[in-house]
Amino acid sequence: MISLGVLTTYILVVLGLMVIPGPATLLTLARAVSGGKRAGLATGLGIAVGDLFHTMMATFGLSALLATSALAFEIVKYAGVIYLIYLGFKAFIEKSGSIDVPTAQAITPMRAFRQGFFTEILNPKTALFFLAFLPQFIHPESGSVIVQFALLGAIFVALSIAVTSLLAIGAGSIGGWLRRNRTIGRWQGKVIGTIYMALGVRLALQQQ
Repeated sequence: MISLGVLTTYILVVLGLMVIPGPATLLTLARAVSGGKRAGLATGLGIAVGDLFHTMMATFGLSALLATSALAFEIVKYAGVIYLIYLGFKAFIEKSGSIDVPTAQAITPMRAFRQGFFTEILNPKTALFFLAFLPQFIHPESGSVIVQFALLGAIFVALSIAVTSLLAIGAGSIGGWLRRNRTIGRWQGKVIGTIYMALGVRLALQQQ
């Protein structure tokens, strides 16, 4: 199975990316502020189910690739490292402005769930991220690749639900804090970029 060290690194990286204000965070906050906690919780759940969909696509696609060729899987992992470093560099140098919770009309929890789900699964950048991110923590010598993918995916979804639920519950105070500290947006890209690039470099060196 996956080692404790790999799991710890994975959880810390995922949490680091989730707590930084991004599209999913802001959408959850906007729905919670406009429609209440239930709408915010439903939005977060929809986003998490969308992440589960991307996890399943990555699992079946890349597991089949590994079964065909271990070399091909290694190529995918290195391509993922390059993509993560690219995302990090792009986010780091990108000019960021102030960040704020967008305005949104109040909607029912079911509609909020659907919006969160389809927003997540129809984003091609999210699909590419999962294809690049998950394989970096997969080690064929540690056992079944499918089981490892499933475990990492389940952890990602569980963390997503936990984080978005906390955001929905504390939407009022968190939204107020973001409005009072709008300049956080200037550091958002640099923090995310640093995480991506550090992860990519670490994994590239680890594989050598």
